[in-house]
Amino acid sequence: MPLFGKRRKGPTQPSAPPPILEEISAQDFSLKLSYSAKSSQSVRVRTGPEGVAWLVRMLDGYVQTEPELVEPYPVELGQAAPFIGRMPAAADWLTYHRQRFPVTRHALVVLEAVDAIDLGFDTFACGLLDGTVDTSGYPEYNTIVGGVASHWDETTGDMIVRAIVGWGGKGVRGDTERNASRILSGLFANLKANPRALGVMAGEEPVSGGTQGGIACAHCGFYSGHARAFYCPKCGMRMTRG
Repeated sequence: MPLFGKRRKGPTQPSAPPPILEEISAQDFSLKLSYSAKSSQSVRVRTGPEGVAWLVRMLDGYVQTEPELVEPYPVELGQAAPFIGRMPAAADWLTYHRQRFPVTRHALVVLEAVDAIDLGFDTFACGLLDGTVDTSGYPEYNTIVGGVASHWDETTGDMIVRAIVGWGGKGVRGDTERNASRILSGLFANLKANPRALGVMAGEEPVSGGTQGGIACAHCGFYSGHARAFYCPKCGMRMTRG
């Protein structure tokens, strides 16, 4: 028989619940993200030897930071997206844009989130258009970012260019939308004043079919929107047919 045995405890009595206070002092926390964007009509522009490099000059007089030119995604990253819930698309997005300016990454998040641009075939020249950045270089919630986006016409090889501005985040200042409309008008005027501009397009321009249908470009692998396309909507090269 052991010298030290364990005493058997009797049945435990349920403890009384603590009293519920009618009022407590508490702090509330919440985060509401809201993104908005505006896009102008599209302008048809004749291509030249500069390719797409001239797009950054369309921001003259409005951009407050060094503008950056964002090329369309490579074919293997065509599904990249800035949404953490979509893996591995989010990882592809971070990999492709990890070296870009903070303003550019912020602009891409805002504009891709609201489907204002499609980097499957859009080329985008952007920068900070109004407002300030924080100590890490990222725009504050009431700043305006954006620039001009273009894609190639599948039939003529011309560039279809439009002005785009975006803003938002954890809050919006009252006059942000009014300032965005003013900046958008200025960028659109720059496009129309370009010597190679051929005129404003009426109505909505057709969106490329991406990987649906059409034929694949021999240069970049992108699929045109229809089988009769002469030029690739992504790289602008003439389509070759077997």
